[in-house]
Amino acid sequence: MTVTEVREKKESSNRLTFPSKAFAAQSPTSGLGPFTVPRRTPRAQDVQIEVLYCGVCHSDLHLVRNEWNAFMPTVYPCVPGHEIVGRVVKAGSAVKKFKEGDIAAVGCMVDSCRKCPSCIAGEEQYCENEMILTYNSDDKVLGGVTYGGYSESIVVDEAFVLRIPNGLDPAGAAPLLCAGITTYSPLRHWNVGKGQKVGIVGLGGLGHMGLKFAKAFGAHVALFTTSPHKATDAFRLGADEVIVSTDNSAMQKHAGSFDFILDTVSADHDLNAYLQLLKLNGTMTLVGAPPNPSAVASFSLIVKRRQLAGSSIGGIRETQEMLDFCAEKGISADIELIGIQQLNEAYERLLKSDVKYRFVIDMKSLR
Repeated sequence: MTVTEVREKKESSNRLTFPSKAFAAQSPTSGLGPFTVPRRTPRAQDVQIEVLYCGVCHSDLHLVRNEWNAFMPTVYPCVPGHEIVGRVVKAGSAVKKFKEGDIAAVGCMVDSCRKCPSCIAGEEQYCENEMILTYNSDDKVLGGVTYGGYSESIVVDEAFVLRIPNGLDPAGAAPLLCAGITTYSPLRHWNVGKGQKVGIVGLGGLGHMGLKFAKAFGAHVALFTTSPHKATDAFRLGADEVIVSTDNSAMQKHAGSFDFILDTVSADHDLNAYLQLLKLNGTMTLVGAPPNPSAVASFSLIVKRRQLAGSSIGGIRETQEMLDFCAEKGISADIELIGIQQLNEAYERLLKSDVKYRFVIDMKSLR
């Protein structure tokens, strides 16, 4: 067999697929409904996963409705889902970390260039060439776009598959793959720990995980909220105090006292009100993504050499570290389990913040 024939055979084998039931949006206004996606036959380095649970992220809603068109236009049909926990049903011949029957997970990305400085450092989320997202990204194997976890199965390169430790509830672990790592990573990066005063802005899918992690790291944790009735839940989740952000006198009592503030809010709000609360060299990190640009007064930063930063998810290595930490500390997301037929209703409830604190799809409802 010639070199060309070998290459053509390899390319042909890479194109072999099998059908997988899924739920997809056909347009920004169609809602989600039954669909079938092609999954590639596992290659030597691939892991095929039967999806057991998939979290519902607010970014799923944005992408389904094409609300991030300016920088990430949605390709339809769109099958969302990047908080995936499932059972390994097939492992390729070169796979070393997984075997049939293992409980595994897939987060927000399924590949990257693996060669740039960020990838080499284990921070694939900042790949300088092209990070391949779990859905709505270029599919380098089959062509077209990637399809996410609102489906009965997914096939992913072993390098981007995570292990769910024993003792970690699979359903509660699903949101850790996005909401969990999105809050864990900045808290780790800025060395949040004992002796520090840390603020979490917002009590939602991200904020409730930020509270749990900051408390587990040993910090004194305050929740900022516009809703006083959330105090009871905040204390249950680990807050040492609750500050109503619309109460100016309550806010001023904490001026210049915080080492670190994690802002999880995705609605427009005044960043300066929180920057004023940072002490000398304090940092406020954004993980929420409001729709409009935020105005920041220069003196909010200059006066005490404060920093305003942003953070994405974490790399594969750090995400596994986070999952292991959660198993050790008994941390998982607070979830509401739904059937896939409830997705459109769940999206409407998500818009109203009517969930405590993360929807997770029980994928047996698709089978």
